[in-house]
Amino acid sequence: MERRSHVEITAEILRIAKKGVRKTQIVYGANLNFKMLKEYIERLERRGLVKVDRGMVQTTDRGKQFLEQFNGLGQFGIVTVPTRGAVTR
Repeated sequence: MERRSHVEITAEILRIAKKGVRKTQIVYGANLNFKMLKEYIERLERRGLVKVDRGMVQTTDRGKQFLEQFNGLGQFGIVTVPTRGAVTR
């Protein structure tokens, strides 16, 4: 089984958080533990890709732009873009 890159994990977090979710939903959906998620959320928030408000994490417009770019790379076979609900590695 191949490990996911930081970019793939970032994209998965942003995809899950598009409509605003609790951290627990991201942990289960992206197959992360809370310690790793905390590190990613802090990094993504500093870069303006997510916002956190009252325990809810939501992808920002900038984060959605990142996702569009990431999905574009998938069209060229550069990265594996998971389909909704599927975990691919």
